[in-house]
Amino acid sequence: MTTAPVVAADQGRALWLSTFAFTICFAVWTIFAIIGIQIQKDLGLTDTQFGLLVGTPILVGSLIRLILGVWADQYGGRVVLVITMLAAAAMTALLTFAHDYPTFLLAALGVGLSGGSFSVGVAYVAKWFPKEKQGTALGIFGAGNVGAAVTKFAAPTIMVAYGWQMVALVWAAALAITAVLFFLFTKDDPDLARRRAAGTRPESLGAMLAPLANLQVWRFSLYYFFVFGGFVALALWLPRYLIGVYGLDIKTAGMIGAFYSIPASVFRAYGGHLSDRYGARRVMYWSLLVGVACTFILSYPPTHYTMQGIRGPVEFSAGLSIAGFMVVAFVLGFFMSLGKAAVYKHIPVYYPDRVGAVGGMVGLVGGLGGFLLPIAFGALNDLTGVWQSCFWLLFLVVGAAVLWMHFAVRNMERNAAAAGIPAHTLPELPEMQPIHGPAQQKALAASGAIEDWRPEAPDFWASTGRRIARRNLWISVPCLLLSFAIWMVWSVVVAKLPAAGFRFSNEQLFWLAALPGLSGATLRVFYSFMPAMFGGRLWTTLTTWSLLIPALGIGFAVQEAGTPYWIFLALAMLCGLGGGNFASSMANISYFFPKAEKGGALAINAGLGNLGVSVVQFVVPLVITAGVFGWLGGDPQVAGQGGASALLWLQNAGFVFVPFIVASAIAAWFGMDDIATMKASFADQSVIFRRSHNWIMCWLYTGTFGSFIGFSAAFPLLTKILFPEVNALSYAFLGPLVGALARAVAGKPSDRFGGGRLTLWVFVAMSLGTLGILYAIGMKGSPTAFPVFFASFLFLFAASGVGNASTFQMIPAIMRKEVARLHPALSAGDLVKQSDKESAAIIGFTSAVAAYGAFFIPKSFGTSIAATGGAEMALYGFLGFYMSCIAMTWWFYTRRGGLLHDVECRGTKGSAKALPAE
Repeated sequence: MTTAPVVAADQGRALWLSTFAFTICFAVWTIFAIIGIQIQKDLGLTDTQFGLLVGTPILVGSLIRLILGVWADQYGGRVVLVITMLAAAAMTALLTFAHDYPTFLLAALGVGLSGGSFSVGVAYVAKWFPKEKQGTALGIFGAGNVGAAVTKFAAPTIMVAYGWQMVALVWAAALAITAVLFFLFTKDDPDLARRRAAGTRPESLGAMLAPLANLQVWRFSLYYFFVFGGFVALALWLPRYLIGVYGLDIKTAGMIGAFYSIPASVFRAYGGHLSDRYGARRVMYWSLLVGVACTFILSYPPTHYTMQGIRGPVEFSAGLSIAGFMVVAFVLGFFMSLGKAAVYKHIPVYYPDRVGAVGGMVGLVGGLGGFLLPIAFGALNDLTGVWQSCFWLLFLVVGAAVLWMHFAVRNMERNAAAAGIPAHTLPELPEMQPIHGPAQQKALAASGAIEDWRPEAPDFWASTGRRIARRNLWISVPCLLLSFAIWMVWSVVVAKLPAAGFRFSNEQLFWLAALPGLSGATLRVFYSFMPAMFGGRLWTTLTTWSLLIPALGIGFAVQEAGTPYWIFLALAMLCGLGGGNFASSMANISYFFPKAEKGGALAINAGLGNLGVSVVQFVVPLVITAGVFGWLGGDPQVAGQGGASALLWLQNAGFVFVPFIVASAIAAWFGMDDIATMKASFADQSVIFRRSHNWIMCWLYTGTFGSFIGFSAAFPLLTKILFPEVNALSYAFLGPLVGALARAVAGKPSDRFGGGRLTLWVFVAMSLGTLGILYAIGMKGSPTAFPVFFASFLFLFAASGVGNASTFQMIPAIMRKEVARLHPALSAGDLVKQSDKESAAIIGFTSAVAAYGAFFIPKSFGTSIAATGGAEMALYGFLGFYMSCIAMTWWFYTRRGGLLHDVECRGTKGSAKALPAE
């Protein structure tokens, strides 16, 4: 677009200050959504008159966008935006002098100037960024739509306390101050600076408006009529709708209206990112299709049915509760925000020198939707007497838009196929064909998965690979931590169910505690293959979102003591969704790092992820003792404890993780990557079942991770049985904490000294730890018995944590040698790719098998105590298992002649060559 150099600091200030300015402008533009309700009461306006009042600023802001956009292209967006904001601030202040309906309409005309800021800001921001980043940049700028939520949050409080006139004065002052700050801290865009330096005159008005003769501009306008015009219309109309339908007061209606406005605004930046990455048309399809579904649901008025049944009339009612309305409105707003960004992705690509004019025209038509639709909503209310009639109209608009787009695209693709034109060379929309060239094709192509990924190449890794790999790792960590927390949260909840009034037997409680381990381990078998089949980014996002099911389910189920036992069984199994995520997370992260750093990366991912066990055992006992979510969290349960009663918010055990799950899932979708070479079907990956080392590593990893997760579940109960005088819950979190931290720090030593050698000594240490526990049990009654018992368990946890890291470091090293031996004809690059695929699958599968330790170790202790009265029998069984692990590690991997001996003891005679890098 421009050859002028761009300073990153100036670019950043231009983007973020423009976004802030647009947020304030949008807050002013939608001011009548709140103060208009009071004005309607004062003047006794009809719904149609109210719709015209709130729509008038939208009309002015829409119509003026075209000319302001042209001026921004001609004279620079910075100065035009400042003048626009100052003029709008003055007109908003003058609003306080209006005294009847005509003067309010006249004043609303001046307030509408603030809405014209959009086309100015689009032209200004687009010129700071290259084509491949304009979707994201304009998405961030467009998130200033959140100004509608600012008005709904703040204006009701000010209006109730001081009157609507104070709202107008405060908003005017905020806009004027913003204009001054914007002028002081931003610079003219690079394109304007280049034209001034070259002495080039701006293009004429006629040249600027020439693109408006093209059909594609009007197609964009139709889409924008719904995604933006519909958004503005609902932002203005919802407070009035909520007061009429649900009988809410103005403050509550404003808050719920903001619940719709926020996702419909802030996620616009996300829509720009998705459009840059996956193509704007795909984003538009999803936006419009979800819009059809949501408006259809919202269109259905509350209805009472009477059916003639076998035993007489059967009556029931259907209608959305306020909670259901909020959920559907949130989804509708979210996808509207994606669609707004997708529309504007095209404009700077196809019209780089006329962004203001074309963007202004599209914004004009979209803004007209914000003017016409509220008036139509009011008229439909007056005509039909049905509040939901506003959604009938929106359903027709979005239905027409998606049908027009779909059939036009299908017709273009059929014609191209008949003419032998490759599909990937086609534009996103058929009307673009006359002006679609190689430059636009490249700019609008979905980037999708990373095609060039060579972590073993030092130059690539240093310049590109390390940065991408680390970003994916640090987004994966909180997702995995939350997965472990949800997996283990049930063990804490089960212990509190009797106190909360649930009358379950000990056997029923045992099965509730055991089922997450069983389901999580079983899911890992399948999850280990999913990243290669569906892509690590998509699968991480979906599995993180899936944690909401048990988290919310627990929160709702425990609030009612009459909840059936089968529901708790189902929730216990659903907690296994968190356990299953470990296999896919580790398989995914293993692809990103070179062999020399895999151990450290996997240790960080797993070790910090394992902290979720300690987090849940530390945090949940705290949050269930207070109503941290207020009325949203529900009423507490009265828990009986030793003859006394206490309030218990057991639902917080699930609810406390919900906001973090949502944030992590969004971060995964927004910030993670897929690797094209990672793609593999289940058949491709099933080769690991023919690899003997897969089964050996399953045995060894069961000894390390199976012990960690099994002892995490069993330690509190075992301590309570053996040392009843000790408050086991005060110490329970320390064991998993030590094990998780040990795993996190053991990655680099594993890479440096060799996972095989470290694993050998880990099993020696675990054997000693088990002997220490046996010794402590034998001296029961002595004052030093519990300290020895506790210290031995901490030592065992620490050793298992180190072993978790060292065994996973072994797997890629093993498969590099095995694949090279089994497939000598493969090229060096193909050997790396094949070994990485098999390593990832084995990492996931071994973690699945080892996870059964969460069930079998507690069960072994229970069986031992039931059969012999003590835990010694189980501990001797574990000791024998660790001895077998020592023997297998030495024989297969670390002895002279073992598979990893020459790798881990470099310089040894006869050492094999390492697999060459790409």
